[in-house]
Amino acid sequence: MLYIDKLSYSSALRSISPYVKTVFAVSTLLFCVLLHSYIFSLAVILLMGSLTVFLSGTSLTYYGRLLRMPLTFLLLGTITIVFSFTKDSQATGMLHFMGYTLVVTKVSLLYGLKLILTALGAVSCLYFLILSTPFTDLLLVLKAIHCPEIILELLLLIYRFIFLLYDMGEKLDCAVKSRLGNRSLKTGIPAAAGVFQMLFIGSIRRSLKLYDAMESRGYDGKIQVLTKKYTASAKEIGLLILWEVVMIVIFLLQRRLF
Repeated sequence: MLYIDKLSYSSALRSISPYVKTVFAVSTLLFCVLLHSYIFSLAVILLMGSLTVFLSGTSLTYYGRLLRMPLTFLLLGTITIVFSFTKDSQATGMLHFMGYTLVVTKVSLLYGLKLILTALGAVSCLYFLILSTPFTDLLLVLKAIHCPEIILELLLLIYRFIFLLYDMGEKLDCAVKSRLGNRSLKTGIPAAAGVFQMLFIGSIRRSLKLYDAMESRGYDGKIQVLTKKYTASAKEIGLLILWEVVMIVIFLLQRRLF
């Protein structure tokens, strides 16, 4: 089991109805994208981070590591937005190359910052949902909105195979390190090729064994999963409605002001 999956099962917020948590996270994500505001995006990042770390029980260090991955991607992606090349000879830039000038404007810098904050706000909403809700509970939510059965089964199988590939990859990586296959670039490239080859072959074998195991247990084209029945309390529904009203008011005020 992956560590992120362990956190969702051991979360202090697991007992809360997944329907409430899903509506809360998804609606906040949508308002964060629609408002596209510095203050609101920063508030969402702090709110979701606080709920995930202090209420859900996720380690602050691990949560920071999770945010570091999308932040790195966003920083690399916004470089082309913040920086631009121009042929204007009068432009004051940072670098001149073959008649072009690399410039950065205040508008592009603020837009890049707004884009990063908005994207991180959306990511923090998804992290809150993932780290506080097991995957089987999320399937309950998808089933409640009448998501096709074939998609639910594909999601469940894909999720299961993530663990299989991760487990195989760890064992192969351990085997390579124990044989000093990664001691240099010359030995590392053939070792990496062998790992990918064995990972591909092994994943096919494991998938066939998994299908045989499913058939031996009476698989008839529909995967049955034991799930817990959840009932949203009046307090949870009341807090959710209050939060939705607050976001709608903020949205209307921003539309009126701008």
